[in-house]
Amino acid sequence: MNYRLIYTDSYIKRASRFLKKHPDLVSQYEKTLKILELNPQHPSLRLHQLKGKLNNLHSISINISYRITLEFYFDDKKIIPINVGHHDDVY
Repeated sequence: MNYRLIYTDSYIKRASRFLKKHPDLVSQYEKTLKILELNPQHPSLRLHQLKGKLNNLHSISINISYRITLEFYFDDKKIIPINVGHHDDVY
């Protein structure tokens, strides 16, 4: 069974701003989300749990510079994206 992405209104706004600012990343962003739904453990995503004040979140890579932070519910197979942006901005 695949995981289910659940988009909040606040994430949709963040993602829209991000994609307007980086139109060259749209296809890479969409591909990343498709892979995430099918297999969150896929090596290209570099999924890892965050530490410190963000310790309840996980992160995946769009590319070397950009990340998506998310809440992960392994038991329910739900993934809620929280933020998207440059590595330094989302952490």
